[in-house]
Amino acid sequence: MPRSVILVLDSLGIGAAADAADYGDAGADTLGHIADWFAARGPGLHLPNLMTLGLAKAAEAASGRMPPGLAATARIAGRYGYGVETSRGKDTPSGHWEIAGVPVTTDWGYFPDTRPCFPADLVATLVDRCGLPGILGDCHASGTAIIAELGEEHVRTGRPILYSSADSVLQIAAHEEAFGLDRLYQVCQVARELCDALRIGRVIARPFAGSSAADFQRTANRRDYAVPPPAPTLLELATRAGRDVVTVGKIGDIFAHVGTGTVMKAAGNMALFDRTLEGLDRLAEGGLLMANFIDFDSLYGHRRDPKGYGQALRQFDRRLPELDARLRPGDLVVITADHGCDPTFAGSDHTREYVPILAYGPGQPTGPIGRRETFADIAATLARHLALPAPGAGTPF
Repeated sequence: MPRSVILVLDSLGIGAAADAADYGDAGADTLGHIADWFAARGPGLHLPNLMTLGLAKAAEAASGRMPPGLAATARIAGRYGYGVETSRGKDTPSGHWEIAGVPVTTDWGYFPDTRPCFPADLVATLVDRCGLPGILGDCHASGTAIIAELGEEHVRTGRPILYSSADSVLQIAAHEEAFGLDRLYQVCQVARELCDALRIGRVIARPFAGSSAADFQRTANRRDYAVPPPAPTLLELATRAGRDVVTVGKIGDIFAHVGTGTVMKAAGNMALFDRTLEGLDRLAEGGLLMANFIDFDSLYGHRRDPKGYGQALRQFDRRLPELDARLRPGDLVVITADHGCDPTFAGSDHTREYVPILAYGPGQPTGPIGRRETFADIAATLARHLALPAPGAGTPF
């Protein structure tokens, strides 16, 4: 029985969606603007393996222009097109759940970009239940910036740093040793309970280490506490059918560990690629593997670093042949994204964009699949490929 693999290149959008202006994102184009940045400074981005799978053609179809330096190859070895997000918002859970067949049809709750930004009763209850001396932050902020700003005061006072963003999220940063990793997780679990009534998508533990603002660094022990999907996803359908499911990176957290099978963690895209290869080596016939490559978003998109983003894409591209060598006849791989995060755009938030859908494998057909009206077409296609019940949304391509 064939296997299926979903690789989510976190935030690799390929052009502003039709409703981008509603989100303040008119003109965003993550891949196109990275390609522009490289073309203006040298030989171009050059992603030969992704080009062979049709990435340039997908980007051209989505954005109306061919990204410079990414001319499509004569030989296309997969199916290619682009997906339209039907979920509300432009956050991580919405994109991933829709990829897995469950679009988000209701609005998330958000914290206002004010100071303070969190409801006073939420903070008071969190402080009381967790025995905290208070909190720091209480605003919208970049995680690395607020840790540099308030990290030393946090270590001195024992007050955790709470902050949010344009996403539906409450993030809590604390020093792994001075505050304690397990204690941070416990505080986040209480915060998760308190956020449920506010429809907040995620509470994220953001542990860091170091001795001063000069060397504070976030560690790999991040943990996301998400609300569970409102309906069975492709992952849960596979689990219910007794199939082997492997999830790599933050997939388990995004899906609240519902149907996520064997969870394999790592820090950094290349380590995540190593775990993906390990997972594929052990994936049984009829199994499903889903991996997220977070660095594109967290290290380069949010930090508005087009050079780093492009270099990370090159690293990923160079390693694709290692994955391809492990595929068996009938296996189907889909490379996609969950939203955009244009590193040349204003601000530091996600951008509302179309995403690539590249589908390939030994013996699979090639050619265009066009515009897909929901990311859920990926789940519908893989459910059919794996002979699983169809998810609640999506049309197979």
